[in-house]
Amino acid sequence: MKIVNRIIIGLVLLIGGFFAFAATRPNSFRVERSIHIKAPAAKLFPYINDFHKVAEWSPWEKTDAQMQRTYKGSPSGKGSIYEWAGNKEAGKGRMEIVESVTNERVKVAMHFIEPMEGDNSVEYILTAKGDITNVKWVIYGPMPYISKVVCIFFDMDKMIGNPFEKGLATLKQITEKP
Repeated sequence: MKIVNRIIIGLVLLIGGFFAFAATRPNSFRVERSIHIKAPAAKLFPYINDFHKVAEWSPWEKTDAQMQRTYKGSPSGKGSIYEWAGNKEAGKGRMEIVESVTNERVKVAMHFIEPMEGDNSVEYILTAKGDITNVKWVIYGPMPYISKVVCIFFDMDKMIGNPFEKGLATLKQITEKP
């Protein structure tokens, strides 16, 4: 009986330690990727400032061929809204462009509804140097406790960063064409 009690106490301590460790994780996250594209910022800007054009290069647009998409508000720029509802991989949510500085940056407020509810910010930052433009794609936001637990097992930087790299490579391919 003593052995069983010790095993139970050991398991409780181990599980408690795991959850205590999760609580020490950061309260926010940030993932970013960038790419140099041989194109002027003016050629790239419409692809990040218009949700219709984002669909041409975003890797998440390819996760569900049956995804329902709704566009509202301004056709592009500040006030433009994009809502989606798709399969388990695509999820469901809403994005709104909250800031748009021509040929420099676009900031998006993102609200996920499924698979987990959450609010994050996305920024696209263009930095032109001659005929090369650096495009930076950033997402950041709060890290609720459940996400801290999940991220012990899954690397959020890779989970988000790898699709960012794919999307930026597609954007490069599209915009470097003459």
